[in-house]
Amino acid sequence: MWESKMAINEIREIRCKTTVYLGVGAIEKIYDIASNLKNMNIDKVLIVTGRGAYKKTGAWEYVEKALEKENITYILYNEVTPNPTVDQVDEAARMGNELGAKAVIGIGGGSPIDAAKSVAILLEYKDKTARDIYEFKFTPEKAAPVIAINLTHGTGTEGDRFAVVSIPEKEYKPAIAYDCIYPLYAIDDPQLMVKLPIHQTCYVSVDAINHVVEASTSKVANPYTILLAKETVRLVSRYLPQALQHPGDLTARYYLTYASLIAGICFDNGLLHFTHALEHPLSGVKPDLSHGLGLGILLPSVIKEIYPSVSEVLADILSPIVCGLEGNPGEAEIAAKGIEKWLYSIGITEKLTDLGFKENDVEKLTKLAFETPSLDLLLSMAPIDADEKVVSNIFRNSL
Repeated sequence: MWESKMAINEIREIRCKTTVYLGVGAIEKIYDIASNLKNMNIDKVLIVTGRGAYKKTGAWEYVEKALEKENITYILYNEVTPNPTVDQVDEAARMGNELGAKAVIGIGGGSPIDAAKSVAILLEYKDKTARDIYEFKFTPEKAAPVIAINLTHGTGTEGDRFAVVSIPEKEYKPAIAYDCIYPLYAIDDPQLMVKLPIHQTCYVSVDAINHVVEASTSKVANPYTILLAKETVRLVSRYLPQALQHPGDLTARYYLTYASLIAGICFDNGLLHFTHALEHPLSGVKPDLSHGLGLGILLPSVIKEIYPSVSEVLADILSPIVCGLEGNPGEAEIAAKGIEKWLYSIGITEKLTDLGFKENDVEKLTKLAFETPSLDLLLSMAPIDADEKVVSNIFRNSL
């Protein structure tokens, strides 16, 4: 199988840097975290979150009490939206700098935590803006400490060095990756996720699947990323249907949370390519589009394009959701149809046309995939040549 084809003479970097507290009741660890912050002479913090989930989940009650117990002053920015913008990051950074915040606590899914990471940079570079970060006008080497309290099981951002923020006027959705924005601590508590809506439960889990499909087939994939990919797919295939049927099932939420975390570590090491590089233009143009839904729509077409080049790896990792694959390059169509069937089984039946995209949008989306800062790096990691023809085909076949 794929082991014999691994480039064992190429040096790979293995990353896992954040201290993560995983388990039912892990939110209680915020008291220890607050104490550690105080011991680091951090007495002022900025909270970055969305408009409601931080309270509805019960997370805020713990965070507020922990900060008050340690006499840590805080200011709250709770205006982060799905697909956060550079303007939101700038406003949060302004509030943090006015307070003199020395750390940032992000509470939420990928959007609030990514925004928190971005703000943490601006607390150290007070003369810069979020546009400077996401238009790559400088390379940050430091950031304020980030604490990530995760409320969804999909992005894996609580344990990686990535962040994504949109530049609305350009319809750009770039990604950054810097060592300085690894969260210092993260909390993954399944009991904070039982109120996730059914559709969001599905979409975030599909995000995790895409992370590992890409990271295990990229040009820098290694045995570690493939190992994590196999376990992620196994866990999601087993526990996602359970969580969809019984949202309050803590065992299902636990393993989906764990799967999301290791999927984040997987792509922190193996990077990403087609589905993320092509989804970012979709939600850049339509900010209300759920990231996971966009990824799910693109995934079958991506599998069809890349399968002949990485058939053995994909046959191995996808076996829990697509039975009977033998790793032959000629199975591309079967693999793509199998993925599509699985997506249908969990409720993702949409195509791009259902979201309002049409044939005449393909040219614009393809252009954005190549013009948006950072996406060229993702495309360069693909296991096949990511030229305009291939990218256009993926968009077109997803309509």
